[in-house]
Amino acid sequence: MSGLSEKQAHAVCVPYPAQSHIKAMLKMAKLLHSKGIFITCVNTEFIHKRLLNSGALQSLDDLPGFRFETIPDGLPPSDDNSNQDILALSESIFNKKMLPPFQNLIEKLNAGVLPVTSILSDGFMPFPTDAAHSLGIPIFSIWTVSACGLMGSFQVLNLFEKGLATVKDGLYQRNGDLNTILDWIPGMKNIRLRDLPTFIQTTDTENIMLKYTKEAMNNARNSTGHVIHTFDDLEQEVVNAISSLFPNVYTIGPQQLLLNLLEPDHEDFKGIGYNLWEEEKTCLQWLDSKEADSVVYVNFGSLAIMSQEKLVEFGWGLANSHQNFLWIIKPDFIVGESKTTLGLEFMECIKERGFISSWCPQEQVLNHRSVGGFLTHGGWNSTIESLSAGVAMLCLPFFGDQVTNCRYICTEWECGMEVDDNVRRDDVEKLVRILMEGVEGKKLKKKAMEWKQKAEKACSPDGSSSRNLNKLVHLLTS
Repeated sequence: MSGLSEKQAHAVCVPYPAQSHIKAMLKMAKLLHSKGIFITCVNTEFIHKRLLNSGALQSLDDLPGFRFETIPDGLPPSDDNSNQDILALSESIFNKKMLPPFQNLIEKLNAGVLPVTSILSDGFMPFPTDAAHSLGIPIFSIWTVSACGLMGSFQVLNLFEKGLATVKDGLYQRNGDLNTILDWIPGMKNIRLRDLPTFIQTTDTENIMLKYTKEAMNNARNSTGHVIHTFDDLEQEVVNAISSLFPNVYTIGPQQLLLNLLEPDHEDFKGIGYNLWEEEKTCLQWLDSKEADSVVYVNFGSLAIMSQEKLVEFGWGLANSHQNFLWIIKPDFIVGESKTTLGLEFMECIKERGFISSWCPQEQVLNHRSVGGFLTHGGWNSTIESLSAGVAMLCLPFFGDQVTNCRYICTEWECGMEVDDNVRRDDVEKLVRILMEGVEGKKLKKKAMEWKQKAEKACSPDGSSSRNLNKLVHLLTS
């Protein structure tokens, strides 16, 4: 990359302080850096410390024109190896406690050699927009969710107007309210109320996540442009609908496939990783010992938590399926427990077939020849990484846009099946067997491989995602 010049574009990237959002923003930042844009990534102090502790940021000095800054998050200190309270974090962001330190940082950067020319903010981080407008800097929204998840979130305002937003009583699962078909959402067909992001499923209009989502969606109208981590073939109808609502909408994904084209020439990129937990790579050696397409990979993401009872049902469902499995159980996965235990009988039963790890390099795992299926929470990073690898899915959504992604995985993209939230070991065993050995599983895998090919085409030098990246760079540098 060329040396600094007064005319060089300088983009400040601000991710939402959670694992999946940070990963997607850092990948976006690497893509822009490869096009000659100077990058400053702004994390909270808590997140930056975790990235350093996990070994994700090993060689910060090896990448000229790519630097990190931090701001406080306004929260009291918490465990360095666990997630922060998501409600407290969202409340801090909603109340704009990070705005003054962020404004001060931008002013400090502007006083330096290379003033800030644009701010790229996670779309779910409203406060950078205030800073951008007060300082006269263009702001771009980076959406680290699917287009369908984004369009679903936009419906929060419409749902309130139509009287559908708040669930009327605690019996909604029995009285059918959540099965109401919403036939008025642009670009989305046959969507039920239950398929929209879960933050609307509340009786409390003062719920912080509800208010937060409304604020972020209102705020989106103030952006110069919008980047969605998807590709056109996957979500064309929804993307078209979003493009009719906002200017300069760019689908740029899957990000890793775009980075794969660069990495032979950008070895220094590898010194900047994305994980808040240290990766245990011994699982890759275990995968090496297994036959092709014989392993179910199980990971419910960075934020989900589970009761001990559900964990046990899942564990025995996996054990009784007699399939090989790699299961990621992060340290704070079990509600109210500091340590996860499945018992000696279980560990003895799975001795040759199961491997349990606390965290792993997920994309390497999904692309490993031995992995034949993915049991996932349906978070967007996991979903698009699975599609990029051509791996079919079983989905157990927990919250947020995971329910929307799950609906699309199972009905629109036809490369997965849903696991009932009321987890039973017999059901888990049956679905895992179908995915790995059944006729239906073969159909799902075939479809997943078709999506992989379309994703690779989108990221080829003349593909839609590559063209959109170039358009975005032109806008950022002009």
